[in-house]
Amino acid sequence: MVYNEIGKTGMRVSNLGFGASSLGGVFHDIREAEGIKAVHTAVENGINFIDVSPYYGHLKAETVLGKALVDIQRDKYYLSTKVGRYGKDGKNTWDYSAKRVTDSVYESMERLHIDYIDLINVHDVEFADLHQIVDETLPALVKLREEGVVKHVGITDLQPENLKWVIEHVPAGTVESVLCFCHYCLNDELLNEYFDFFEQNNIGVINASPFSMGLLSKRGAPAWHPAPDSLKEACAKAAAYCEEKGYPIEKLAVQYSCSNNSHIATTLFSSANPANVLKNIDYVNAPIDEQLVEDVQKIIGDQMRVRWANT
Repeated sequence: MVYNEIGKTGMRVSNLGFGASSLGGVFHDIREAEGIKAVHTAVENGINFIDVSPYYGHLKAETVLGKALVDIQRDKYYLSTKVGRYGKDGKNTWDYSAKRVTDSVYESMERLHIDYIDLINVHDVEFADLHQIVDETLPALVKLREEGVVKHVGITDLQPENLKWVIEHVPAGTVESVLCFCHYCLNDELLNEYFDFFEQNNIGVINASPFSMGLLSKRGAPAWHPAPDSLKEACAKAAAYCEEKGYPIEKLAVQYSCSNNSHIATTLFSSANPANVLKNIDYVNAPIDEQLVEDVQKIIGDQMRVRWANT
C-alpha cells in the first residue's frame, strides 16, 4: 500500500480508502456483522482512511461503522464524515445552516463513538446555495476546527467547478481538501484540468468511485445510471475486452484510479463484503498493465467517437 498526504494536513493516508456508504445498504441490503468485519479487514490490511456520511442509509452507515470502530485503536485510522445532506423515513433532506451542521458534527461523533473527527466535509455543495456554503457553513466548521472538535475541513461535489468556486471565495486555508467522484477513472479524467489549481491552493484531493458508479464493471451500469447509452455501450465493450484478456476491468479500474499518487491522496471504494475488500487491496498492490490501460481507453474513446459521428 502507498501512503500519501492529503494536501498539507499531515494526514498520510492509504492510496486506497474505505468508503462506508455500503454499510448503509445504499446499494443492497447488508448483514451488519459482515459489514463490521469488512471494516476490520480493511484496517488490518493497510487501509487507514475511512469515509462516511449521515446521509448514507439515513444514519445507518455511521451507526454500523461506529460499532466497527469501537474495536479498532483510534490511531489506526483517519475518519472523514460529512454535513449538509441527511434523510429520514426514506426522504432526503438538505440543511447547510450553521446550527444544523454544528449539531450534525456532534451527532456523528456520538454514532461513531469517537471524540474528534479527522476530516469534516460539506457534502455535495451542488445541492446548496454556494454563497451560504462560503458565508455560513464553512465558517461554522472552521470554528469547530479552532476548538479541536474537528481537525480538518473539506468540501465534496461531483462537479469540480463548484469546488473551485468555493475555494476562490473563502480565505486561504479554509478548505483543506476536496472529494470528487467519477472524474478520475478509465473513462473520465476531468480532474486533470483542476490538479494545478488544487495544488497551488494547498488542497488535497480525494477521488471516489473508481468503477464510475458501475460503468467499469463486468456487471455494467445500473438502470439509474445517468450516463448516456453510448458511454454505457463503450464501457461494456471495454469490459468484454478485459475479460478476453483474463484481466477483470474492475482490477484495472481500481489500479488506474489509485495510480496517480502525485495528485490524488486516496481513492475510495465501497464494499460491505470482507472478501471484496481483500480483493481490491490485492488489486492495488499488484502492478498495473499500462498497455491494457491504453487499449481500454482507446476502445472507450473510439466507441464514443463512432456514436457521436452517427448522431
